[in-house]
Amino acid sequence: MEKISSNMKTILITGGTGFLGRNLAPALTGAFRVVLTGRNNKQNNYAQAVTGCEVIPMDVANIEAVRDAFTEVRPDFVIHAAATKFVDLAEKQPMECIDVNVTGSQNVARVAVEKQVEVVLGISTDKAAPPVRNTYGLSKAIMERIFCSMNSKAQTRFACVRYGNVAWSTGSVLPIWKQMHEKDGVIRSTGPEMRRFFFTVDEAVKLVLTALENIEAIQGKVLSRYMKAAQIADLLNTWIENKGGSWERIEGRPGERNDEFLIGEIELPFTTELIYDGITHYLISFNEKVPKPLTVGLSSANTTRLSPSEMADLIDDARE
Repeated sequence: MEKISSNMKTILITGGTGFLGRNLAPALTGAFRVVLTGRNNKQNNYAQAVTGCEVIPMDVANIEAVRDAFTEVRPDFVIHAAATKFVDLAEKQPMECIDVNVTGSQNVARVAVEKQVEVVLGISTDKAAPPVRNTYGLSKAIMERIFCSMNSKAQTRFACVRYGNVAWSTGSVLPIWKQMHEKDGVIRSTGPEMRRFFFTVDEAVKLVLTALENIEAIQGKVLSRYMKAAQIADLLNTWIENKGGSWERIEGRPGERNDEFLIGEIELPFTTELIYDGITHYLISFNEKVPKPLTVGLSSANTTRLSPSEMADLIDDARE
């Protein structure tokens, strides 16, 4: 992080006591004073113990809580990772999803401008790419639009990163499968025919760092990168081959779809391809067509499949 650490600045991570924040904190410590926030104090205490970072309680849905935290911490950089991200829960409880993912993002943006934060980076998801299928994806798509729009309205620089499923993150399939497997040896899947992008948490951390290091180029835009995908049945079979047991299909959940998109078809005229650290990245400019646009969108159906060994490594790379 030498590019952005000429002096010790403060970086605040909303929702930072969650899975991504706990893994991002060590990569930022040393370059920054890192402060993690979250609304679950049990989780906050755990994150403080495992990262050694400062932790304070904050609920992004309450703008006064956000204002109080920013007043106390005085961050130079903010990574906005706080979100309610369970697809089926957001379909059943959309008010909670909107409160946290939309109003919470508004609150962070407004207070960041008010407090003259230098940079705000929002953590988004492939479910925000068109065509959007569920309430969770809609809420994250709105967050992307809010942040990218705010970049031209204040000195604070705003941007987002967008990626797929982070292996072993809270609520993702691998820890759920692990619980099922440990209970009775049977993994129950709602969609073996589905295809999903998979990302290691180290890759997710790297994308965030790349965005911070290149904020002048990506401000007002959404940065994504090339990702591989796996069919859920193949991932299940790899799990069973390596760990034993069996799997079976169960009824699907609200809001699910067979494939996810990183770059939707209607985004192509606004998306340019660029290379960072030898890796293909994509930069989406809302409402601003680019000179050399992408010609083909990126979905879990048309991207490269994870190999059996890559799936096995993903399964074995369990994180806290």
